[in-house]
Amino acid sequence: MLLLLLGLGLASLLWWNYRHRLNWLLLPYYGDIPPLAMQGGDPYLRALMRTISASEANDPNPYTILYGGSHVADLSRHPNHCVPIVSGPNIGKCTTAAGRYQFLTSTWEEKANLYHPQPGELWLAPGYSFAPQYQDQVVYAWLSDRQSWGVDIPELLRQGELDRVLHLLSGTWTSLGYGIESNLITPSLKQIYQKMLTEEKQQP
Repeated sequence: MLLLLLGLGLASLLWWNYRHRLNWLLLPYYGDIPPLAMQGGDPYLRALMRTISASEANDPNPYTILYGGSHVADLSRHPNHCVPIVSGPNIGKCTTAAGRYQFLTSTWEEKANLYHPQPGELWLAPGYSFAPQYQDQVVYAWLSDRQSWGVDIPELLRQGELDRVLHLLSGTWTSLGYGIESNLITPSLKQIYQKMLTEEKQQP
């Protein structure tokens, strides 16, 4: 009887983990992808950023989302919650991916150190603010950095080289079509980008 109960308990846990991960992978494509919190900037890069987030953090509140679909309230710094990975090649590990662009803690600290507009308060509150506008600003500056990527991403986008850009970025954001975690949004990224670009070009 005890073994039966333990077996049922384990099965329930495995089903919960599977369903939790499945819900994350099958998040519906919201027709209205939230605008960026950041003001201004190149409409081509802004459209790319919204496209990345459509695949990586497809949620009405993307800035607060963790891997798996739960949310956090405190964005004074990166949440640094290591959430268990329940499927895919990294199953059994955990990930700290968080926010609109699913930054790992280590990646956020590295890129924020280069691009964050506000210095980190190392002795009071270690780390950099993870507020929505700063998530955007760090990614915008990173994507604009020719030395970081070896190419001029905004210029490639103007030339219509979206496939090349997505391929380049897929090593960082693995749901962009060439990585290890494509999802149901991945095949629609080109259409999403065009929709986002149209919207961004209409902004004053």
